[in-house]
Amino acid sequence: MTGLGLPAKLVLTPGQAADVTQAETLLEGLPAEVGIADKGYDSRTVVKAVEARGAEAVIPSRKTSKEPRADDRERYKDRNLGERFWRRLKEYRRVATRYEKTARNFLGFVLVASIMVLLR
Repeated sequence: MTGLGLPAKLVLTPGQAADVTQAETLLEGLPAEVGIADKGYDSRTVVKAVEARGAEAVIPSRKTSKEPRADDRERYKDRNLGERFWRRLKEYRRVATRYEKTARNFLGFVLVASIMVLLR
């Protein structure tokens, strides 16, 4: 999860786990005015969790959604800040190719790379 294009909180999950399962964990303790995410996070649970924290949920509805929501297309463009953070993080080959086999070591290198991005 990122704030203004910088890391705010990172949670490591198994490769087969969907990212949406960690949405509430990522939201805990982070103040926000808006929660921006891609269509993969389109679920009532996530939207309610964002709104319960007093933030606006800017998450586009999936095409197959039975109850599509209106979303702010201009605010959604800010999602690109988070995508740019991940691109910068993957410039570190050790993170991009996941040389580390244990979750602990891999998360350590992700955190070091995140610090390097913060220091730029």
